Amino acid sequence: MLESLFLLIPISLLFVIMIGVALWWAIFAGQFENSQSAGESILKDDDSTHRDVERTKK
Repeated sequence: MLESLFLLIPISLLFVIMIGVALWWAIFAGQFENSQSAGESILKDDDSTHRDVERTKK
């Protein structure tokens, strides 16, 4: 039981450090700078199809 802790604790600490580094990189690389425009682009999307365009021309 104790031998498995000698393996699992360093692996979990390494995993936590890797997550921290990835989060640090994402913050300082600007990944969270403009989160509003992605949501707004869905609302501004033109959902009309080719048939809808032809009906409005008639």
